[in-house]
Parts: sequence; C-alpha cells; structure tokens
Amino acid sequence: MKTIKITVLALLLLVKLTGVAAQSETKEQLTVPLSEPGKPYKLDVSLLNGSIKIVGYEGKDIIIDVEPGSEKSKKNKEGFNLNLNTNTNSNTDRPSSSGMKRISPNNGMDVSAEEKSNKVTVRSNSWKGAITLTIKVPQNASSIKLGTVNGGDISVTNVGGELEISNTNGAIKLSDISGSAVANTVNGNIIANFKSIDSKAAMAFSTLNGNVDVTFPAGLKANLKIKSDMGEMFTDFDMEADKSQPKVNKINQTGMYRLNIENWVYGKIGGGGPEMMMKNMHGNIYIRKAK
Repeated sequence: MKTIKITVLALLLLVKLTGVAAQSETKEQLTVPLSEPGKPYKLDVSLLNGSIKIVGYEGKDIIIDVEPGSEKSKKNKEGFNLNLNTNTNSNTDRPSSSGMKRISPNNGMDVSAEEKSNKVTVRSNSWKGAITLTIKVPQNASSIKLGTVNGGDISVTNVGGELEISNTNGAIKLSDISGSAVANTVNGNIIANFKSIDSKAAMAFSTLNGNVDVTFPAGLKANLKIKSDMGEMFTDFDMEADKSQPKVNKINQTGMYRLNIENWVYGKIGGGGPEMMMKNMHGNIYIRKAK
C-alpha cells in the first residue's frame, strides 16, 4: 500500500539545513527514493552559487550530500555586505562604521528535492551562500540536466543518458559517460570522456574562455562543425575536411548591406553521422580518439 501511494502521489522531500551545519562544516544527507526503482529516470539540478558533482553507482535511490561551498566558492562570494548607516546628520565625512563591529549573518542552507514519476528536481536558495551538492545516482538515467552560475564546477562521472550541462563561471568535467551531451560554460574548460555514445544524437560543446577537450570511442561517426577564434584545433581521428570555400552571407536591410564570412571548419569522421559542434574564443579544441 505504501508503494502504491508513492507511485501515485508526488514524493516531496524538504531538508532545511541550518547555520549550525555551515559553521561546523558537516555534511547533511538527503535520500530520494524513485517511484519506479530500476527504471530510467530524469534528474534536474539548479544552483546559483556552488558546485555540483554527480556520481553513478549501483544503488536504486538518489542520495544527495550537502555541504558548504569550497574555499574557491567562498572567496567568490565575498563582498556581499549590507552597510546600514543610521546617521541622520548631513555630515557625509563621518565614517559610517567607525568604531563598530561588522555583524555577519549566519547563512543557513535550504535544499529541496521533489520526486514525481521518476523525475527528481533539486533546488536550493544558494544565493545566500555557496554550497556543494554531491549526488549519487543510478547509472541508467534517461536525462540529466545540471546548471550553476557562480563559484563552482560541475562534474559527472559514470552515468549514461542525455546530459545537458550549463555553467557560467566554472569548469565542466564529464568522465566515463555514455549517451550524449550538450555542455556550455563561459569561463572554464570543458573536458569530456565518453565510454560509448548515442550514435543518432547530435552534441555540442562551447566555452568562451577555456579549452574544449573531448574523447570519443574509436568508432565515432560524426559530422564535425568546429571553430576557435583565437586558438588551435587538433584531432587524432582521420577527418575528411570540407575543402569548399567559406560560406558567404549577404544581407540587405533597408538599403544597407552586410557581408558575413563564416570561419567554421567542417569535416567528417568515419564517413559522417550526427553533428558534433565545438566552439570557443580563447583556448584550444581537442577531439581525441579513445586508446
């Protein structure tokens, strides 16, 4: 009867991690049972401040460890001060904090995980302070969507499925994964190592400031579309490059003409297949063959 209730109703788990945990640097753990253990599931995790680590294991539950952010995250977070000046005089030369002690808030951590029909959504008020989520997941995901903005990296190890990874100020590292991936960040490297791939899925990897370094199985079949504005591009696959002239776009708008020449490099590996797009501005691109 309990199993039926969990299957029909949404299982809502809410953990409120107080400032005591933040002060003592201890972990808090949240276990999320799936409605249909053993079947493919979806995971969606979003943070504003902090790191996300996903690790595949042979269990059936999703286990979330929560702890305060790393030293890197804390340093990136410094500077959020509230300056209250109760001086009502018009003398602006008087220092507002002279002889006073700074009061630091006891920032707690608030993390919620909601499970419904094998879809798990994890959210946090991480704008109050950086946190690190380490999440152990079954290896048979159908899709995993991860996002963070400041003060942390994203890493995924030993899982399969459709991966959608987004970061802004941090790196993305995907190790021993299978399936497909779309990964983008602004400031950070993207490193990915595939055990196997979905032979029908397109993929994309992009960063502004950093290297894109992806290792594929030796039997890769793909159409490449790659561009590095201020870096170099390398591969040890046998690539058949498209030697046609660069594509020229001419646009006429209200009597004004715009000329745009694409500087993408196109090519085929293994006779061609789904599109693999890779681009960056500052950094190199490496397309490696697994040994």
